[in-house]
Amino acid sequence: MEFILLLTVSLLVAICVTTIIVLFFRKHVDKILGRIIQDEISSAWGKFITFALYVIGISSGVNVWRLEKIIAPEGEGIVKPILNAEYWGLTIYRTIIDTLGGMAWALFLFFVVALIAFVIVKKKETKQT
Repeated sequence: MEFILLLTVSLLVAICVTTIIVLFFRKHVDKILGRIIQDEISSAWGKFITFALYVIGISSGVNVWRLEKIIAPEGEGIVKPILNAEYWGLTIYRTIIDTLGGMAWALFLFFVVALIAFVIVKKKETKQT
């Protein structure tokens, strides 16, 4: 029962952190996409990036491998963690940090690609004038 609760709390924490980051960057991502794509399809790309950020944030934050150790059968060399307050605190902390880390890499990659696309668009515009 504690495992299900820990998994649920980790999932909820990852969703909350991801939502905060998505809300914080949504306006900037939409502006960048609108500038680079300059078409109605930019809103579809914005929705896709939002979806991708949720997938990356949640999958980065909820460390299934670490949680699997809790339900793994005891055997030789396998030490099951004790689900005390310290373990819960550490798990929640790791969920937050891992979610932020995954989101940071995803947004960094997006902004690098967007910067390259912006430079290409800018060069095209200067050649046309």
